[in-house]
Amino acid sequence: MKIAQAIVLIAVASLSACGRSGAVQTVDWYKAHAPERKAMLDRCGADPGELALTPNCINARKADTILASERRGYVQPAPIHAKIGG
Repeated sequence: MKIAQAIVLIAVASLSACGRSGAVQTVDWYKAHAPERKAMLDRCGADPGELALTPNCINARKADTILASERRGYVQPAPIHAKIGG
């Protein structure tokens, strides 16, 4: 059991070293900081193979989508609480 735990720990440590350093910003942060959102979207578009699925690219894209929807007058509908299974 100890060997399996050690292998998992080494794998997690090595994978975390592969990621890019830097803080992950939230969707709300990107909504409030237009220049940073645009810069992140430009970076993500320039290298989508590497960056498209990173948290900052996803959050910047989501913030941009929300702001575009708000400009168009879209209102988020209330959730429907339907019974599951009939």
